[in-house]
Amino acid sequence: MAVITGGAGGLGQAFARRLLGEGWHVVLIDLPAALEAVPETGAGVERIACDVTDEASVARVCAEISARHPALGLVIHNAGVTQIGLFSETTLASQRRVMEINYFGSVGVAAGLLGAVRAGRGTHLAISSVAGFAPLYKRTAYAASKHALNGFFSSLASEEAEHGVRVAIAAPSFVATNPGRLDAGADGIGRPGAAADGFDEMGPDRAAGIILDGWRRGRSFIPVGRVATLGWLITRLSPRLYSWLMMRKIRP
Repeated sequence: MAVITGGAGGLGQAFARRLLGEGWHVVLIDLPAALEAVPETGAGVERIACDVTDEASVARVCAEISARHPALGLVIHNAGVTQIGLFSETTLASQRRVMEINYFGSVGVAAGLLGAVRAGRGTHLAISSVAGFAPLYKRTAYAASKHALNGFFSSLASEEAEHGVRVAIAAPSFVATNPGRLDAGADGIGRPGAAADGFDEMGPDRAAGIILDGWRRGRSFIPVGRVATLGWLITRLSPRLYSWLMMRKIRP
């Protein structure tokens, strides 16, 4: 039994297709309008509408899932947004909004499903980003939220190991889930995987395959793509070099 937040998005749907093909039962969690836009996929799928920034709603939904499925094998923390813009042009409210979705949304779901994942000796699989371990131009809120996500789940791993629970973090460089459909508001918050300055572009199905393969291999950290892998190595050796390379690549 697997739960996928952001389940109506491109990467969430790619995860669902692969898991369903392997015989998993899948619960998709997303906003109501997003779920309505997803075609019916037949048996083996549950759809649950939930705004991950609504603490009471998250707690209720997680309690319902745990009651129906008391032992979970996999929870994919995939819900998220991007924000593109210089910090000088953003607001504190928009910075908080990104954190509420990308970080606290995952923390709330992890808390609500903690017991069920322990019962299933399952895995929390967090979908982070290269921006979770390195800087990214014009993405202060996004990078901060992904750094926080990495810190939370890597720390959770040390606590949950005694319960037979695994924690894995995936770090894609750029998954093109919404090409040309950023739909950003005045605050710069928009759909993930739609940035015009994305590089090392990868489709969601390929990314999902790499991530799930890494999870099956027992990896706790899964860089997704050539840039993510090289970026991880370079930031360990020379953060200054990574920053120079990143700015050279994406700064206009």
